[in-house]
Amino acid sequence: MDAELEQARQHFSQGIENFEAGRLAQARLCFETSLTLAPGRPSVLLNLGITHFRLSQWSEAIPLLQQAAAADPGQADVWVFLGLSHEALAQWQAAVDSLVPALKLAPQHPDLWLTYGRCQLRLGSVELALEAFDRAVAVNPNMAEAWSERGSLLRKLHRLEDAARCFEKALSLGADPKLHGYYLASVRGAGAPANPPRQYVEALFDEYASDFQEHLVEQLQYQAHESLVRPLIQSARRYHAVLDLGCGSGLCGKLIHPLADSIDGVDVSKAMLGQARKLGVYRDLIHADLLPFLAETNCSADLVLAADVFIYVGELSAVFQSVRRLLEPTGCFAFTVELSLEEQDVRLLPSLRYAHSEAYIRRLAQTHGFKVRDLFTAPLRHDQLQPVQGLYVFLGL
Repeated sequence: MDAELEQARQHFSQGIENFEAGRLAQARLCFETSLTLAPGRPSVLLNLGITHFRLSQWSEAIPLLQQAAAADPGQADVWVFLGLSHEALAQWQAAVDSLVPALKLAPQHPDLWLTYGRCQLRLGSVELALEAFDRAVAVNPNMAEAWSERGSLLRKLHRLEDAARCFEKALSLGADPKLHGYYLASVRGAGAPANPPRQYVEALFDEYASDFQEHLVEQLQYQAHESLVRPLIQSARRYHAVLDLGCGSGLCGKLIHPLADSIDGVDVSKAMLGQARKLGVYRDLIHADLLPFLAETNCSADLVLAADVFIYVGELSAVFQSVRRLLEPTGCFAFTVELSLEEQDVRLLPSLRYAHSEAYIRRLAQTHGFKVRDLFTAPLRHDQLQPVQGLYVFLGL
């Protein structure tokens, strides 16, 4: 028995050496051998669990860390890595349940407060999330990421001045200037870029893709796709080539498919294109930023659709110019914009979406040689239980 225990210690020591050298696969084998020789030892369970975590093997890490926590609940690292493993698997409540004891044992770790706040936000616990972000910046006032998260939450709570101060602080600490300048402009109401940063839009919809339709259609009562396509269906015209700009998960493509010989979709989010591909209605799906794609493409279409897309584009002159070039003479350019009631042509809202005025849309149409076939106002979706009004526009040549 003593010989086995000594062998277990040797394998454990080799595991630590491999782990510290970054040889994680070898470390895992050493820890597994040690655990076989000396089952149930908390130090081995912990280190093997952490190794699985570092290898992104979170499901394997969790039972090991749970055993270690049961054996030695006063070890902070057990709870930390158990919480982080649950977070990596999007198990938000389990992550919170593990991070609570972690923070009691290690309250001076701002990264933990930040992670805990993000998990609480996922669970809809806004006040607890804000308290966590407050603790993060109190522990480390120079943590740009925590100021950014705090600002984003305050923006959603419409505490715009407080949000602006957070974004300014994040910028002063080296946060991404393009991204945080965009955030700051949304709450200041001035200085908005002509177009949003690609990394913001791409990350937003990549994360959103798996539950996009459930959240948007069911929770936000999204109806832009149906309201935009309905008049086209009612006209019963057939289209030989449809270009679906910002196609997302394919809501428009699915509706227009019975009237189309072919549909091509373009989107900045790979994850969204993966959802659209499952429908089997698109001839081609292109992963691209909208403006460069339109500027470079040589395709032609007799229907160009853009449902609730231009809220993430901003200035639309380049879009109109490109669509004018590729639209066939009898074609239709059908799109929505979020309606701005301000005098500004294009306005970046605190929601991080752009709104456009009717006068601006009509002026662009005239400038680029389009005729307004139809134009009406109707809700796009709901935000905080209130309908968001949109402008539905149908242009021809």
